[in-house]
Amino acid sequence: MWKYRGQRRPPFAEEPEAGQESVWDYPRPPAIVVDRRRVEVRFGNLIIADSRQNYRILETASPPTFYVPPHEVRVHLLEPYPGISNCEWKGVAGYWGLRDRSDFPQAIGWSYPSPTPPFEAIAGFFSFYPALVACFIDGEPVRPQPGEFYGGWITS
Repeated sequence: MWKYRGQRRPPFAEEPEAGQESVWDYPRPPAIVVDRRRVEVRFGNLIIADSRQNYRILETASPPTFYVPPHEVRVHLLEPYPGISNCEWKGVAGYWGLRDRSDFPQAIGWSYPSPTPPFEAIAGFFSFYPALVACFIDGEPVRPQPGEFYGGWITS
């Protein structure tokens, strides 16, 4: 059973500094939050996404993930990538790779075509792996969450 659900931090959790958030304060089940900061996603000189109409998903013990609306993503640069995964909270995700980039055969992001309640707001929105593409929040470079599967966005 999951012991920490955002009401208290484990003894090993670092105390956040002023203006910072702690992943141990995020709720379980996760929260979906509107975020109007500028999110940019790039691959080299290609701008893949640029938006101020985003959602953040906040889940206990995980860095937030940002979801960008499809009308703010240059979808013509993407193509479906093989595979799916199932999130216990959001449902079935599909993956996206870079179109016409056989030299980069990896999924750079994912989306939920039909997320489960209460996450319907992110239907069709895109999230990206900051370990594979350059992601920025209000100009600050995002650091990737460790591990190949996870797509959390870490900032100061």
